[in-house]
Amino acid sequence: MGVALSPLAIVALVVMLVAPVGARPAWAFAGAWVLSLALVSAMVLLLADGADASENRAPATWVSVLKIAVALLLVLFAVRQWHGRERQAEAEAPGWMRQLDSITTTKAAGLAVIFAVKPKNLLLTIGAGVAVAQVGASAVGQAVAIAVYVFLGTTGLAIPLAVHVLRPARGGDLLIGLRDWMVRANVTIIAVLSLVIAAKLLGDALIALTS
Repeated sequence: MGVALSPLAIVALVVMLVAPVGARPAWAFAGAWVLSLALVSAMVLLLADGADASENRAPATWVSVLKIAVALLLVLFAVRQWHGRERQAEAEAPGWMRQLDSITTTKAAGLAVIFAVKPKNLLLTIGAGVAVAQVGASAVGQAVAIAVYVFLGTTGLAIPLAVHVLRPARGGDLLIGLRDWMVRANVTIIAVLSLVIAAKLLGDALIALTS
C-alpha cells in the first residue's frame, strides 16, 4: 500500500486522463507501472532466493539486516522529504504537470518507470521481494505473492482510471479535485508512509533476530 499511495504518480496519471490529447498516455503509464513493479520485485525475489533468504522457512540473518538497512533509508528519506516540503510545494509540481498535457504514450511509459523506481518505491519493492523469498514458498506461491504485491501497488492508479471509465461525464471534476489535494499533501503522505513502513520493517527484523 505504500507503493500504491504514490502521490506524484497518481497526480501524473490524473493530469494525463484530463489532458486534451486523450487518455492513451495514461493507460501506457499504468501499464508500464505494472511491468516495472513486476520486473523489479521478481528480480529481487530471484536474487534473494539464490542467496538463501529462507532458512528452515524462517528469514536468514542477512534478510533481517537488509530490512533494518531499508528501514533506516526510509527514515532518512522521510526526514529529507519533510525538511524540503516548502521548497517542493512551491516548485516541484507545476512545471512537470504542464508538460503532461501533450505527453506521448512512449514518454508516459518511460515516466512510469521513473516513478516506479524512485527511492521510496524502489526500497519498498526490494522489501517486498525479500519478504516473499524469506518464507521459502513454492515457485507458484512466490508468483502469486508477487502478483498480489503488484495488484495492491497499482490500486492507487486504478482508482482514477476507474473513475475515468465509469464516470466519463462528471469524472473530470473528481479527478481534478484529487489531483489538487495530492499535490498539496504529497510530502506529508510520503513522509508518513515511509515512517510507518520503516517501523514495520524494523520491528519484523528485530523480532526475527531475537527469536
